[in-house]
Amino acid sequence: MDFLYHIGTFLIEAIIIVAAIGAIVLIVMAAGMKNRHKSGGLNIEDLSEQYRQMSDQLSETMMGKSERKIHHKAVKAERKKNKKQPKPGQNKLFVIDFKGSIDAKEVRSLREEVSAILAVAKTEDEVLIRLESGGGMVHGYGLAASQLARIRSADIPLTVAVDKVAASGGYMMACIGNKILAAPFAIVGSIGVVAQLPNFNKLLKKNDIDYEQITAGKYKRTLTMFGENTEDGREKFREELEETHQLFKGFVSQYRPELDVETVATGEHWFGKQALENGLIDEVTTSDDYLMRHYKERQVVKVHYQIKKKITDRLGKSVAMGVENAVGRFINQGKWDWMR
Repeated sequence: MDFLYHIGTFLIEAIIIVAAIGAIVLIVMAAGMKNRHKSGGLNIEDLSEQYRQMSDQLSETMMGKSERKIHHKAVKAERKKNKKQPKPGQNKLFVIDFKGSIDAKEVRSLREEVSAILAVAKTEDEVLIRLESGGGMVHGYGLAASQLARIRSADIPLTVAVDKVAASGGYMMACIGNKILAAPFAIVGSIGVVAQLPNFNKLLKKNDIDYEQITAGKYKRTLTMFGENTEDGREKFREELEETHQLFKGFVSQYRPELDVETVATGEHWFGKQALENGLIDEVTTSDDYLMRHYKERQVVKVHYQIKKKITDRLGKSVAMGVENAVGRFINQGKWDWMR
């Protein structure tokens, strides 16, 4: 009876949430339709100028009053001169930030950022992506990796900097770089595949609840949360995971042919120095050090595509969070994670 009570409570909560907000969604949708013509916008930051300003500010703080005045005039004159006579043919270092979630939804911005850069970049330029991701769904990170592959295909040098973590799907993206940097304690690797889900079949049987699932195709559904799983279904599921793992290893080998993939594709992860010894990265350093090395000789430009969030999107997110919380109270864990 407790089980039935919890099911009833969950269903009532979900219905109340959806019904209460459904009417508001219908009203707001009409207003949201007016802004459909614009999905977002590109933001550009000159990081070279920011670094110079910070350097000048700190230098002036450490000077005496008269010395500071002379320095300020000199800097002002230099900037005025540079505006009138910009450095001809100065190479660019484009910077992209990618902080990936489990479903890699950030690829929406990434594809726009890459497209914008490819429209203006030359082979003498460079792209630095500051990558942070513990991995997630195969198809999401496959698309994200494909966006970085576009840069490689255009013969524009691609550097990937990992300050915190690039594991599993995150490393799938990182391995595309001509050069991979990682901080000393950054987590790198985890070249493996995993899938997990709970099964409530025994609990349903205990409470005399039947569950029916009708499919067309022998392997349309291999494992299920509520039905009785078979050994044949489990074996097919393992086969699919192994196929995905082989594709993953082949992808890594394509971009890092010198890497002994079989040795590192065990699902293990390594810290920066260990990753360097195993050939997973090319240098132990941070993205900050790399930018400081190059901002004087190149124009460092950060490119970020900001997706415009409609009222309906924000409202939909609130609904999703409400339902997710209700489900979370009913089942503590039940999410798919293909590449984590």
